[in-house]
Amino acid sequence: MERVDLQRLVDIIVEELAAAARTPPRRCDCHALLYECCPDRLRGVIEAGATRLGIHATGGAAAGVASMIDHTLLKPDATRRDIEALCREAAEYGFASVCVNPTWVADCARLLRETPVRVCSVVGFPLGATTADAKHYETRRALFDGAREIDMVINVGALKSGDLRLVERDIEAVSAPCREIGALSKVIIEAALLTDEEKIAACTVAKAAGADFVKTSTGFGPGGATVADVALMRRVVGAEMGVKAAGGVRDLEGLQAMVAAGATRIGASAGVRIVQESRGEKPVPASKGY
Repeated sequence: MERVDLQRLVDIIVEELAAAARTPPRRCDCHALLYECCPDRLRGVIEAGATRLGIHATGGAAAGVASMIDHTLLKPDATRRDIEALCREAAEYGFASVCVNPTWVADCARLLRETPVRVCSVVGFPLGATTADAKHYETRRALFDGAREIDMVINVGALKSGDLRLVERDIEAVSAPCREIGALSKVIIEAALLTDEEKIAACTVAKAAGADFVKTSTGFGPGGATVADVALMRRVVGAEMGVKAAGGVRDLEGLQAMVAAGATRIGASAGVRIVQESRGEKPVPASKGY
């Protein structure tokens, strides 16, 4: 990492610490407790089996296991029938969102219009190697079609080259249009390709660029979510951002481990199986929906 980029990282960290020192702790309206400690916010993760909590004010503790899950189908050969089934399951089980490729966003928004399930789409997926202006357009088109959550892949090559300014601009190209309409932006860092130092840099820059979440993996890289990566990401971003664990979370035990490490959202193709397990039902066989 060149000196100028290292200094930018230091500046970002100093700015975040100063902002944290200036901001008084928020309290919830219902219990007059610290916002992160509100029992209504914590109930969902406790039900999920968490033994240690990393809480995020946006997308934190949900009403149950299902509403922590982005029901995911990103396979290139997914058919319209597959997408329709995904949306039916999301509405039936009450998942946080369906996560689909951009071509299906408008269909999902139509199918889920009368439900609280949000539509999540991916940008720069799965390699992250498109330009920032292309990601900006892709984001705006997905939002126009009805997406209210965007999972973008960072420019991994730029990060590994130490070009943090390019990475920051790349993320801002997605987070800015999301903020304009109140949509959530999630930054996929593809942790399996990074050193711990690069993971720290990626999370720090994502926070500085105004993203709402950092996310472990695309599900198409050399590895998926790990407890160690989730815990590291939570330590870096603090309580102000969400952490999404994705890739390889296929059962309730896996979800519980990620939540205990600090995840506040789970990306999974096996969401139905996980919810059935949480209800004590015999689960259906898990499928690989990435």
